[in-house]
Amino acid sequence: MQTTNTVLMIEPVAFGYNEQTAVNNYFQVQQEGNVQGEALKEFITFVEKLRAKDINVITVKDTPDPKTPDSIFPNNWVSFHADGKVVLYPMFAENRRLERRDDIISQIKEQFDVTEIVDYSQNENGKKYLEGTGSMIFDHENRIAYGSVSLRLDEELFRKFCSEFGFKPIVFHSYQTAGEERLPIYHTNVMMCVADQFVVICLDCIDDELEREKVVETIKNSGKELIEISEDQMQNFAGNMLQVQNNSGEKFLVMSQSAYRSLNPEQVSVIEKYCEIIYSDLEVIETNGGGSARCMLAEVFLPKK
Repeated sequence: MQTTNTVLMIEPVAFGYNEQTAVNNYFQVQQEGNVQGEALKEFITFVEKLRAKDINVITVKDTPDPKTPDSIFPNNWVSFHADGKVVLYPMFAENRRLERRDDIISQIKEQFDVTEIVDYSQNENGKKYLEGTGSMIFDHENRIAYGSVSLRLDEELFRKFCSEFGFKPIVFHSYQTAGEERLPIYHTNVMMCVADQFVVICLDCIDDELEREKVVETIKNSGKELIEISEDQMQNFAGNMLQVQNNSGEKFLVMSQSAYRSLNPEQVSVIEKYCEIIYSDLEVIETNGGGSARCMLAEVFLPKK
């Protein structure tokens, strides 16, 4: 199944600009003012919009100590799989490693069956990172995993994960224009979203022609419609989307307000052929955190008790 009706979200208590991640996240811009307060408002409104559509949202409040400014993005440190496995991932930034919390896993276990916890975090010792569904985009039904190589996706570790979890790895490199340079995109999920019947992707970010052709061929062979976005739309987080479903099985594509406003009418029309769009204002979170709607949602595919 490509979509789930349950997501985990972490309520921020000390959200802010993270200098440790900003070294290779070129979306981040530091703002002045009550960033935590404004981010919390955005978070609450976002949760309310999802719940209003009968999507199950499990919220866990962050802790003030240790300080984890990026805890609002849980999909990077954990993923929850349909076979009962929970995976913990190695993180590039040292202060993000503190986001891994046993009590969150315990809370999930109260509602869902967990058969095994697979821990890749020890790879941090060798400076090899694989930041969950930020760095890997899963086509669950076709057992394909797309991964853009960066400091946050080690190719060897990505291939190892795919081998152990039964995915075919599609490896490529993607870049964004930052100033006058072309620099690696930090997470695959800011330039690509795989839904049940379509894929949203910024092909302009894949500079290598052969890699780009391979990605396009894979998408088309998977039977999904390809919806291309521009690099400017990607900079507005139009690639950072997630398809979910509600308790009645209705599908939704979740994104930020900035992402939605960057789309043209034709793109919106194609998406709405397949599912309704939910969007929410996440400007403060996007600006300071360099992540958007998809980053805030850790999908829960685990079997329910």
